Amino acid sequence: MSNDSTEPTAHDERLVRRAAGLSLAISVVLLALKFWAYRLTNSQAVFSDAMETIVNVVAGGLALVVVGIAHKPADEDHPYGHGKVEFFSAAFEGGLIAFASVMICFEAADAFFRAGKVEQVGLGLGITIAAGVINAGLGFFLLRSGRRHLSETLEASGQHVLSDFWTSLGVVIGLVLVHFTGLTWIDPLLALIVGLYLGWTGIKLVRRSIGGLLDAEDRGILRNLARIVEQVRPGEIIQLHHVRVMRNGRFHHIDAHAVVPEFWDVAEAHEQTQAFESLLIRAYSHPGELHLHVDPCRRAYCRVCEVQSCPIRRQAFEKRMVVSLEELINPEEPSQFT
Repeated sequence: MSNDSTEPTAHDERLVRRAAGLSLAISVVLLALKFWAYRLTNSQAVFSDAMETIVNVVAGGLALVVVGIAHKPADEDHPYGHGKVEFFSAAFEGGLIAFASVMICFEAADAFFRAGKVEQVGLGLGITIAAGVINAGLGFFLLRSGRRHLSETLEASGQHVLSDFWTSLGVVIGLVLVHFTGLTWIDPLLALIVGLYLGWTGIKLVRRSIGGLLDAEDRGILRNLARIVEQVRPGEIIQLHHVRVMRNGRFHHIDAHAVVPEFWDVAEAHEQTQAFESLLIRAYSHPGELHLHVDPCRRAYCRVCEVQSCPIRRQAFEKRMVVSLEELINPEEPSQFT
């Protein structure tokens, strides 16, 4: 059973493209501002901030291409759609961030021995503060847009831009310290810290993206699914287990086993599980499809089975089974319910 009502629409694609285009345009402006600030101040910390913005520009250009591909509908060659390209985009962006961190650390280490003088701190501070405020606004906008339109690319860009804001904040603090203390070694030290922080951010983003490409288990998604199952599951669906979720960008493919009364014939089992599939996928937080494999109860769940007119019951009903995260992925043995 699939949920077609929340499939990507042309309107969704236009909004996501507009957000990606705005991100690219603002990143280009910020890049110019930050390199201007670097030329004025000769600060390695400001240089590290500008290097990170280069990544924003490249990632913004890539996002414009990726969102168009990701919103293409499924076809014969790609029966599960094109959504996984967003994970490639996020992984590429994470790799760029990690590469930028290496360059920043190299330049910072070199600056310790060159002992360059930081100049025009006041003007540099003003430019960096303005860039940081713009970054914060852009980052929150991209995060909100990514979550609203279920775009992995925009959400990854938003997280990166927000990390750029914290970088700018650190640069501001460093420039203030250099100005009031006259200790020029603070500047390359701060640049080194920024570089290490960016490396950690990039590695996290790459790991998350690889997890999506390899369909790694996402406990947050499964907890949300367990909550929805508990809300909409009728008594005739005795248990749901062996749940697997494959994320294809914004579109999710869910496979699961449903335990049903074994005295049902094929037609009734199909009708009841299809009705449950429809309820569940409509309440699910992402567009997607659900496929249930039907398992007969084999009279092993009598104490937790709510079917009143069961002709084969061995024990009286005691309590309804609560669907939890562990129950979805590591179900209890049926012998425990007899």
